[in-house]
Amino acid sequence: MQRILGAIALAAGATLAFSTGALAQTAISIGDPYSGCTADAGTGTNYASAEVEPRVSVSGSFAVAAWQQDRWSNGGAHGLVSAASTDGGSTWSEYPQPFSVCAQPFYRFQVAQYNRASDPWVSIGPDGTVYSNAITFNGSNRQNGVFAATSKDGLHWTNLVPLVQYITNGGQFSTDKNSITADPDHAGVAYSVWDTLVSATDEPDDNPRAFAYNGNGYFSKTTDGGKQWSAPVVIFPTTEFTQTIGNVIVVDPRNDNLYDFAAWIVHPNSFANTQTFAAFVKSTDGGTTWSAPQQIAQMFSVGVTDPNTGARIRTGNIIPEPAVDPTSGQLYVVWQESSQFKRGNVRGGEDDTVTLATSIDGGASWKLTSPVNTFTGLPAFTPTVQVDAGGRVAVTYYDFRNLSATNTTTLPTDYWITYSSNGGSIFAGERHVGGSFNMLAAANASGFFVGDYEGLAASGSGFLPVFGMTNCADNSCSLSNGGSDAQDIYTASGF
Repeated sequence: MQRILGAIALAAGATLAFSTGALAQTAISIGDPYSGCTADAGTGTNYASAEVEPRVSVSGSFAVAAWQQDRWSNGGAHGLVSAASTDGGSTWSEYPQPFSVCAQPFYRFQVAQYNRASDPWVSIGPDGTVYSNAITFNGSNRQNGVFAATSKDGLHWTNLVPLVQYITNGGQFSTDKNSITADPDHAGVAYSVWDTLVSATDEPDDNPRAFAYNGNGYFSKTTDGGKQWSAPVVIFPTTEFTQTIGNVIVVDPRNDNLYDFAAWIVHPNSFANTQTFAAFVKSTDGGTTWSAPQQIAQMFSVGVTDPNTGARIRTGNIIPEPAVDPTSGQLYVVWQESSQFKRGNVRGGEDDTVTLATSIDGGASWKLTSPVNTFTGLPAFTPTVQVDAGGRVAVTYYDFRNLSATNTTTLPTDYWITYSSNGGSIFAGERHVGGSFNMLAAANASGFFVGDYEGLAASGSGFLPVFGMTNCADNSCSLSNGGSDAQDIYTASGF
């Protein structure tokens, strides 16, 4: 697919229609601003022009997304890129973010001095300030940290601030799975969270199953629009052989309560008995003090493979995704799991599906709905949840329903959205968002990979999904088959 890169701003809006008759999807990742970057050369396989793992935030007609650009096989990407829309997601422009040395041509030397970046996150505050953060690291020496930045237009970034850095002991301390949340009511206030794995066994973000001696959840806060951030503090403490991953804060706008949701990985007797819980901690004073960790439910994922060949597909299988109803304060969390695994029959053949938990009493009690996805019998994975101002809940996810039993050369994958208008008890009205695309043409980063998470935001009376796909339904776009632009970030309207 033809890609045109502008010298300053990157125009986006190419439309791609796949053969399944789905709504047209719009590619918002156009060109490769880091195509000339050689940082960390020789330390892994770099998938040039492979864009993965987007997030998105919307405020009125203003939308901002960010993603990984040029994914590495063993963790992170050359850098991160953001895109902005001022018409509700119909048209987009894009520009690099300053989270790695690959962005130096765009920011001179006002960039994080690390060779890779990962885990893009964006959130728009009530005054229009856009907050973003990322993990940054080197593939060669494992130096790493978490950086934050702000923007007024979602494209050009300032206030680049290191929240934490490990320069001399990056092999022992590894930051991972950051997120950032703008306070919906208080201008200038935002919250950043992440985990730090102690004695982790792999580069940041690449192997979320890597066992660590501990992996506390950390918190930092700004009250001046991102110019300064508070010193990191532990808000989700872990003991030896336990860790958190995927920390995300949501804010109840009725009372300013903060909830930090995460996966809580524990080893009660041995590593062989690992248990992973959807869990949270809560603050009622703006993040000064926090509750003890509280379990929601155990997550029983078996992971995802190609049903016909066994090829590994990397998904968000241990990452819970939260949301809050902006009017009622009702809490929602989704994750993928196998009910067969839940019953103890791990090898029984039942695949991961989508589970939702919801609470109407501030997390004191939870009700589960499973499965959320309509089609079962083949894996459904990497769900995301959001709630609009009217209380309607939307959940997006991928699945393999268009894979035939005899197909061993491609893996048709589709992206879907489904809705609930009764507080998450029943989901209906499933709609096709994107695909079918061939997952086996994607970058291989501990499995074929489009992201550990995807983007979904409430937008007016609807929702704006932003998600990763490969650019072919066959093998023509894969790098191994001579392709030069295997995958992109897409959005679709009308949801």
